Amino acid sequence: MNSINHLRDYQVIEFRRYTIKPGEREHFIQYFEAFFPEAMEQLGALVLGQFAEREDSSHFLWLRGFHSTYERPIVNSAFYFGPLWREHRTTLNDLMVDSDNVLLLRPLHPDRGVMVLPAVDPVTEVSGTKGVLVSQIFRIKKQTDESYVKKVDEIFASYQGPGVREAGILTTLDVPNNFPQLPIRTDGPYLVWMGLVKDDATLTNTLSPLMQRGADSLASQELLTGAPEIIVSNPTHRSRLRWLPASNQ
Repeated sequence: MNSINHLRDYQVIEFRRYTIKPGEREHFIQYFEAFFPEAMEQLGALVLGQFAEREDSSHFLWLRGFHSTYERPIVNSAFYFGPLWREHRTTLNDLMVDSDNVLLLRPLHPDRGVMVLPAVDPVTEVSGTKGVLVSQIFRIKKQTDESYVKKVDEIFASYQGPGVREAGILTTLDVPNNFPQLPIRTDGPYLVWMGLVKDDATLTNTLSPLMQRGADSLASQELLTGAPEIIVSNPTHRSRLRWLPASNQ
């Protein structure tokens, strides 16, 4: 982990869900992973992870982190008006149906943002990534007080256990969109729990019942304005967010 100690403190997170043309998701992922993660890192942002959603074969999920709202438009301008995107944008845009399903989020706690893991090692991880990413998305009533945060912490603490690791707890960042070239959703606020799961058996037998219990608890306390959504995704070949042995975390 010493090699990534400088990759910390991403207080602004874009939770980006794209719809890709039928049959083209694997091609989109190949292009994305070939060109973009290192480019973002060089500019001061980070592609925290990218995933193929299981329920819909056209959906692609990725997370981008910025250190601050100030840096978000600077980095995005450098990327989207820069030479790399100008070279490849036609190819990528031609594969996409929609790229506007984006939540702009922040860590619920400043010191507990999205887990940053080392980049996939092409020598020791030849077969790519392992594990499952699970995202539980709640549409919530606007809450900012300490009692609300305490309730949320208690509920999500119960999700932890063998084969399950919290990957981040995020909530809507309530600020104007300072890079309007990329739309964000404004139908929140939202609360998002993300976890890495070792395998499908753990997801089915351990985590799923706990997530249902957590959703019921939030609903019973009248903190929600709608039913939660659960997204189950497979990390792509080069996704930073993936299941790693504890010694590599």
